[in-house]
Amino acid sequence: MSIKILHTSDWHLGKQLLKTDLHADMDLFFDWLRETLVSEKVDILLMSGDLFDQANPSQPALTQYYQFLKSLLPLQCKVIITGGNHDSTAVLNAPKALLSVLDVHVIGGAPEELSDAFITFEKDNQKVVVAAIPYLRDKDIRETIAGESYDDKIMQIKKGMESYFEQVNQHYLENHPNVPLIIMGHLFAQNAETSESEREIQIGNQAGIESRIFGTHAAYVALGHIHKPQQIGNQNTRYSGSPIPLSFSEREDKKQVILIEVANNELQIETKEIPSFRKLITLAGTLEAVQKKLSDYQSQTPLTDLIEIQIEEENESVVLINALEELLSQENHADYQIVKGKISFTNSLQNTGSLLRNGEEITDFKPIEMFEKRLEQDTALTNKTELLAAFKTLLTALDESEN
Repeated sequence: MSIKILHTSDWHLGKQLLKTDLHADMDLFFDWLRETLVSEKVDILLMSGDLFDQANPSQPALTQYYQFLKSLLPLQCKVIITGGNHDSTAVLNAPKALLSVLDVHVIGGAPEELSDAFITFEKDNQKVVVAAIPYLRDKDIRETIAGESYDDKIMQIKKGMESYFEQVNQHYLENHPNVPLIIMGHLFAQNAETSESEREIQIGNQAGIESRIFGTHAAYVALGHIHKPQQIGNQNTRYSGSPIPLSFSEREDKKQVILIEVANNELQIETKEIPSFRKLITLAGTLEAVQKKLSDYQSQTPLTDLIEIQIEEENESVVLINALEELLSQENHADYQIVKGKISFTNSLQNTGSLLRNGEEITDFKPIEMFEKRLEQDTALTNKTELLAAFKTLLTALDESEN
């Protein structure tokens, strides 16, 4: 007999993409996931952080979460959920005691006792232990020193992360020797390929943690935080990625979950592609070419596809700019919705200094994106890297004060 484990992460319940609510996308994913848990006879479901998109999730996001957990009750599948940098430890842990009765184990933040992060599962003569490590905040891994430099902070973060996972491995060796170990983590590993939807990654994860910190004892490392599915280091350390595209930079990603089977203390890994519930499409070219592509467009997905248009013309013209505005303001088509658009000219007039292009609104951008736009505009600045790092530090402080 074997133990089957499914690894997923970064659900970001409550997420909106350019004002489009992705609630329906996640409902369809949950339907598919539940069917997969049944068909694959999965024993343990791992969700490696960023359950919600906001620290204080909306009521619809909370309802969607609890309804999904309720739907799993007949499956007798153990569920292990860890908190991510988008999650509030307090919000995730609030129903922890009640959910544990339903075999749903939630570790919203680093526990006071490391042993509380270790969860064992036994089936017939096979056994595994999961070290459910959530997103580690500054307070969990280092002491803040007044006046420290950015480089000092990064070095201390790296040392703190390495020390924490050394303790994880030591606890495993002392308490669960010879049992296959699965480590869950929510962090930014070196060489991981990111997307636009991760621009708000806070300073701790800018450290770029080396995969060696997980040690040599883990049979599999189930990572969250990066939305593009990928392998880090050896083949047993992986990001499952987000189950649906969360930005247009992810439009080509093949979304997936990862299936792990443990039999006779040996591991087998396979990926299972998630169906596409809606497409994110970029249409580029002249105004005439884009209009032709829109008229010919036919969706093949159950949800309305989202389209960004990029008009490229030779000479700047108010007529062309107005035409773009009309496209952006038109009623939604049966097959698609235009959610973003910009126009560029080979021969443009002098820019007036505005940070936004035609068709863009300030609400379309996160604070870090607006700050990056402002830095790009000022060509005289020579310390942009330091300014960006300082701005991210401020965002981190605000984020952690909310959590």
